[in-house]
Amino acid sequence: MANVYLIPTVLAEESFDTIPAYVTSAIKDCHVFFVENERTTRRYFKQLWKNYVPDEEIVIDDYEWYLITNETKGAFKRLLKEGKNIGIVSEAGCPGIADPGQELIAIAQEMGAEIKPLVGPNSILLALMASGMNGQQFQFVGYLPIDNQKRIAAIKDLEAESVRKKCTQIFIETPYRNNQMIESLQKTCKPSTQLCIAVDITGKNEWIKTMAVAEWQKNKTDIHKRPAIFLIYAG
Repeated sequence: MANVYLIPTVLAEESFDTIPAYVTSAIKDCHVFFVENERTTRRYFKQLWKNYVPDEEIVIDDYEWYLITNETKGAFKRLLKEGKNIGIVSEAGCPGIADPGQELIAIAQEMGAEIKPLVGPNSILLALMASGMNGQQFQFVGYLPIDNQKRIAAIKDLEAESVRKKCTQIFIETPYRNNQMIESLQKTCKPSTQLCIAVDITGKNEWIKTMAVAEWQKNKTDIHKRPAIFLIYAG
C-alpha cells in the first residue's frame, strides 16, 4: 500500500531551520502532492533544497500536483489505489491540524494507507508550550464568531468551561481582526483570567506574553495583520 507523508511547512518565511532535513527525503519518495497552494509549495520545496540539498536540484514538474478540494478527493483515492506515494502540504505548520488536509488523511486511514506524520512547527502547540498554562487539559476551538455579540457569548462560554474543567482554551482569529479580538477579551473576561497572546511564532518578531486580563487592560496592544494565537485559562 502507498505511503501518505504529512509534510510540515514553515510558520514564518525566515524560519527554515524549524524544518528537519529529513523532510527532503520524504519529498523525494513522493509521486504526487496535494496542497493548499501550489505556487507557494513549489517555492517552499526549492528553498528546502537550497538549504539542505544544495548539490541537487528538485525537478518540480516530475511530480503530479493537486489542490486540496472536495473535487480532488476522487483523484486522491484513485492514486492511492494505484500505489502512488502522496505528500500532503498545508500553507503553514502541520497538515491535518486546523487544516483541510485532515479530510484526505481520513480517507487514507479508511483505505489502509501508511500515514507518515513528519516533525515540524505547529503554532498551536508552540503557543501552549510557551504560555505557562495547563498543558494537561486543553482544547483548540478554531475561529470564534465574527458577529460581536456571538463572539462575546463564545468567550464567556469558553471562560466558564475553563473554570469548570480547569482547561486551557486555544483559538485563532483572522489577522486583520486581531485587535477587535483583544478588545473583546479585555471587556468580556474576568480580570483574573489569564490571557496569552502569541504573535509571529518562530519569526524574527516573535513575542509570547501571558498576563491576567487586568494587566492586558493597562496596555495598548496592536497586532493588526500579524499571525497570532490566543489562549485563556480561568481554572
